[in-house]
Amino acid sequence: MAKTASLNIRVDPATKSKAEILFSHFGITLSDAVTLFLNQAIIEGGLPFRVKLAVPNSATIAAMREVESKDAPGRFASPKEMFDDLGI
Repeated sequence: MAKTASLNIRVDPATKSKAEILFSHFGITLSDAVTLFLNQAIIEGGLPFRVKLAVPNSATIAAMREVESKDAPGRFASPKEMFDDLGI
């Protein structure tokens, strides 16, 4: 299919330069890479990669460790123990 539509995006020059260098190693242009991204997003029905925080903050890490602890409140050795605690 012929490319007939234009897309104008703004990005800082350093990011553009780094991306152009990266994509040149694959033999594609920045325009080709954006087209690949858009097509993959259509196939996926959303962003074609997982969006997440790279590193949880210290409060989240502490909460995760607490939940993983064997002595964490609300931890039960068996379903029966949980139901007994709930009075079920």
